[in-house]
Amino acid sequence: MSPSLPSPLRLPVVAAPMFLISGPELVVAACTSGVVGAFPAPNCRTAEELDTWMGTIGDGLRATPSSASSPVAPWAVNLVTHRTNTRLADDLRLVAEHQPPIVITALGSPAPVMETVHGYGGIVIADVVNLTLARKAVALGVDGLACVSSGAGGHTGHLSPFAFVSAVREFFDGIITVGGGISDGYGVAGAIAAGADLVYMGTRFLVTTESLAPEAYKQMVVDHGPEDLIVSSGITGTDASWLRPSLVANGLDPDNLVAPEARNYDSGQSPAGRWKDIWAAGQGLQTIRAIEPVAVVVDRLEQEYRAAHERFAGLALAPA
Repeated sequence: MSPSLPSPLRLPVVAAPMFLISGPELVVAACTSGVVGAFPAPNCRTAEELDTWMGTIGDGLRATPSSASSPVAPWAVNLVTHRTNTRLADDLRLVAEHQPPIVITALGSPAPVMETVHGYGGIVIADVVNLTLARKAVALGVDGLACVSSGAGGHTGHLSPFAFVSAVREFFDGIITVGGGISDGYGVAGAIAAGADLVYMGTRFLVTTESLAPEAYKQMVVDHGPEDLIVSSGITGTDASWLRPSLVANGLDPDNLVAPEARNYDSGQSPAGRWKDIWAAGQGLQTIRAIEPVAVVVDRLEQEYRAAHERFAGLALAPA
């Protein structure tokens, strides 16, 4: 039997964890609007700060009434499980204490978190960018996969989201989350129709009043389209989708970026100073027109999702 989320959602959407962007305010706003809110643990410079953030999120959500018509969605923390993350043991200790309903692993094997998260009844979702990694994660017993596809912002994949979901469904009946250039409710509906259970949306929630992104970053996303993006490993050592204007503004040549000699995902030594003015975005930025509160964004997503459902019904073939 495939696992399910620990509580109902208003929409099958995850406000994806974004480096330097997702904080407690964004997570709580997303969850209280009925979609999963998530943040990366490396956004906290110390274990003490991570403890504070998790406590703030947990307290905020417990204080919010939930009902069938207005559900409070579960929250998630994103842990870097790459061997260079020397703070992982401390992060896991805090996960065991605060018990986030969902733990998303990234940039490494989900194996280190499985016992801890399953021990308190949580769900483990592994962030994967190809089928090889997806099969390895499934073999380890994860509850879900986050299939990061072509068009995603930040660290991106190269498979079409539709091809990725179809291929994974052949060997996995757990929770499939897909992300890659989806920024409206019509795209959410299409992904669900194709076999996904949830949709990752990063760029769409980056441009909200609750996000930690600088105002200039948000405005750059509003002002530009997919032609203004470049996928390169030249910043982090892993392929990621970057806004060309931000690279140029920092004195970098987008067409001549050189990857660093080694990747480093140490939460205690995160190169935030180097990255904070180099900005990522996904291909869905074309439809983002304004900086708005999360609640307004989710209202619009629901309207578009319902409109897509009605369109499906209108196009359905009549019974033979």
